[in-house]
Amino acid sequence: MTDKTMTADEAVSRLACGMTVGIGGWGARRKPMALVRAVLRSGIDDLTVVSYGGPDVGMLAAAGRIRKLVTAFVTLDSVPLEPHYRAARERGDFELAEVDEGMFMWGLRAAADRLPFLPVRAGLGSDVMRVNPGLRTVTSPYDDGETFVAMPALRLDAALVHVNRADRLGNGQYLGPDPYFDDLFCAAADTAYVSCEQIVDTAELTKAAAVQSLLLKRLYVTGVVEAPGGAHFTSCAPDHGRDEDFQRLYARTPWPEFAERFLSGDEQAYRSAVRDWRQERG
Repeated sequence: MTDKTMTADEAVSRLACGMTVGIGGWGARRKPMALVRAVLRSGIDDLTVVSYGGPDVGMLAAAGRIRKLVTAFVTLDSVPLEPHYRAARERGDFELAEVDEGMFMWGLRAAADRLPFLPVRAGLGSDVMRVNPGLRTVTSPYDDGETFVAMPALRLDAALVHVNRADRLGNGQYLGPDPYFDDLFCAAADTAYVSCEQIVDTAELTKAAAVQSLLLKRLYVTGVVEAPGGAHFTSCAPDHGRDEDFQRLYARTPWPEFAERFLSGDEQAYRSAVRDWRQERG
């Protein structure tokens, strides 16, 4: 057992151009935004991004870092369609593989179990098969003879996720209403980097919450980053909600202007820029 703590920049330094990177969370909920901002500060590009997308996808797409996106949706939740993602998609900046939410989950499950695919009913009879001509179907070898979509494994070179608490060994805990498949992202990846609101001693993880809240096992985690507010501006319940005012600013501001004001420095500079913006609003 070893201490796996590192900074966000140290975690991202282990990534490389051309990788397939899975990003946990869901829409604008518990996204590892401090890690995403570290990716934006780096020179890493040509990425295949696998995500139930939110501003993570929007920012990476707007910055030209995505070669291919695999997703079930890209939304800001209270803003239904992520505007920076939409603009990049309309320009044809990257390849898109859009599948059903259930298919996406089974793709992660197949990768976590090191299987080439898993059969799933979702997608049959829909345009998912038309817009993804590479998908195949399989027939049950048993008496039912049912036809299924063969959802291919979504194998990841690296996963980036954010949780409420973690210890230095890589055990991660969520305290909110939903795990958002972050455990599958980590199990599906060769390496996994977990940011958290707070690093605590292992014994503290189960003092105030049930053992079932220990979502991430240290076996699957490569690095742990303490990043208070690291999901901003997405939510990380119960530690903080989504910053709706800032999200609206992000949604209506042209990308070059937003990036120049909020993403031109390190994480401390980002937080300072957000504080300055709040003070200007009074």
